[in-house]
Amino acid sequence: EVDAEFSGGSQQAVSTTMVFTRILRNLIRDKELGPRIVPIIPDEARTFGMDPLFKEVGIYNPLGQRYTPVDKELLLSYLEKVDGQLLEEGITEAGSMSSFQAAGTSYATWSEPMVPFYTFYSMFGPQRTGDQVWAFGDARGRGFMMGATAGRTTLTGEGLQHDDGQSHVLASTIPNVLAYDPAFAYELAIIVREGIDRMYGERGEDVFYYVTIYNENWVQPPKADGVDDGVLRGLYRFAEAPSGSRRVQLLASGPTVQQALRAQRVLAEKYDVAADVWSATSFQQLRNDALDAERWNRLHPDAEQRIPYVRECLGPSVGPIVAATDYLKAVPDMIARWVDRPFTVLGTDGFGRSDTREALRTHFEVNAEHIAYAALHGLCLDGASTPDELKRAIADLGIDPERVNPLYA
Repeated sequence: EVDAEFSGGSQQAVSTTMVFTRILRNLIRDKELGPRIVPIIPDEARTFGMDPLFKEVGIYNPLGQRYTPVDKELLLSYLEKVDGQLLEEGITEAGSMSSFQAAGTSYATWSEPMVPFYTFYSMFGPQRTGDQVWAFGDARGRGFMMGATAGRTTLTGEGLQHDDGQSHVLASTIPNVLAYDPAFAYELAIIVREGIDRMYGERGEDVFYYVTIYNENWVQPPKADGVDDGVLRGLYRFAEAPSGSRRVQLLASGPTVQQALRAQRVLAEKYDVAADVWSATSFQQLRNDALDAERWNRLHPDAEQRIPYVRECLGPSVGPIVAATDYLKAVPDMIARWVDRPFTVLGTDGFGRSDTREALRTHFEVNAEHIAYAALHGLCLDGASTPDELKRAIADLGIDPERVNPLYA
């Protein structure tokens, strides 16, 4: 299995982009599947840590390497080969998407299934080449779009041009895309394994994947038993709350799970609040499942009514809910109509900017302090807190209530 190596966790802090690179290299080395893997990268292989592929499989050039690369003194220098496997396209997302479409539809056009992994700056995917992505879906293409260096607060110092907070909104408009925002190595491995099986196994489904990965390092935890289904369906409880006299639920995805875990500690230590932390790997999948259940119930009034998966998960839980991501608030809002209690959404609406991760998360109000405060505010709406406690928390957590809304900043 693809995810075997990543189930045990790691004491070393690594990014999910580096984890993906390792998964990709393992897949290429597989004797049966390896020759069908098509890595596609628009110029940024070194940014994503994929330069080992230069020497391992070579960069495809039908004429071979006809120049001396400027990095020839490096151990992992450019190496172009007639039989190279890596498509290093240069700075052209449009050209890379064309290669992705050619490889992703080869199962139909040539009866030769290929497994393309197109890896790019996430800002330059559904936004820059959205028409091509739509055409790929319409052509029933199969493969993985890997939105790297993703998120609006994780790409330190890159500013407006690169800080993506909207790609998951844009991806959600395509009917046959499955969009995921994994936080951990084992989640990513589960998604890749399932995707290969769905698209290229016996099911042979005409779907493709949009998966965001990050360049921020954090310690990768081991996989708990029984989480695979929750990872794939979009939600599972990652960390049960410590003891507390009041209870809340914190939903987060990608790097924001780390902020939710910090908020969990703040709430327990300062406010005697027990916060369960949930990893929301796909708000899109939660919404699609809930809409599907609604439709089935509407068309089958005499049958036992189906319960959306998001309600199965959150229904037995206690307390108000806070959902936070590194994307627009519209992403967690996808499930709002199926939440039956105070539901606060935190996100990164507004233009990106160049600063440290800590400053950006404070600016967009998605850091641990804002998540903790939102939980206390939810308790107040539920009658389990008071305005006086909120005022004290604003001071304790260093929150400036008079700051301009980041949407307009």
